[in-house]
Amino acid sequence: MIIDVITIFPGMFAPVIDESIIKRARAKGLLKINLHDLRTYTDDPHKKIDAPGYGGGGMVFKPEPLFSAVEHILKCKAYSKEKSDKNKRIVLFSPQGKKLNQQLLKKFLAYERLILIAPRYEGVDERVVKYLADEEVSVGDYVLSGAELAAMVFIDSIARLIPGVVSDRSSIENESFENGLLDYPAYTRPEDFRGLKVPEVLLSGNHDKIKKWRKDKAYESTKKKRPDLLRD
Repeated sequence: MIIDVITIFPGMFAPVIDESIIKRARAKGLLKINLHDLRTYTDDPHKKIDAPGYGGGGMVFKPEPLFSAVEHILKCKAYSKEKSDKNKRIVLFSPQGKKLNQQLLKKFLAYERLILIAPRYEGVDERVVKYLADEEVSVGDYVLSGAELAAMVFIDSIARLIPGVVSDRSSIENESFENGLLDYPAYTRPEDFRGLKVPEVLLSGNHDKIKKWRKDKAYESTKKKRPDLLRD
């Protein structure tokens, strides 16, 4: 998979993409990340990429540099609503977008190339929303100073789903939000910590009982902490 990120702060990404799972995915050749400084795609002599919004309000990312950046990446005109390409997806991070979850991540996993637009300030010119981006995505009902952190969350979340990145595939298949449930409780050594003991069933060696216990506990945890995830 190739992920291109369009941002005015490409330096923010190095501490994230050069460590841990993302670093491993890149080293294996399973994930390639290209960072694009939006300011290099503007004709403005002062490298400005934003302007005051018409009708008042804060600063808004102009359409020209964003279209130019995407067209440079794709090497073609970027009217995504008119030109269908099943191998790529242009994602705009926005509070108005679909809320990111595990199911949406799996949908994006099907694409060979993802272009992530990380705006700041009051967002982007509406023509970017309508005629450039394929999809708007939100990482939650709160406001960040910029979408760089949202893009990092997205990259980290999808990188671990790429086959071959995480060696133990079962650890992904059985974690939270798979099958609509939160994860089951986990215990490790010591068996007795200050009188707090590991449940006997986990020490029994009976895999059928352990499997049932985990399923029951996952349901209980979901019902208590995230009842909205349970389907009727």
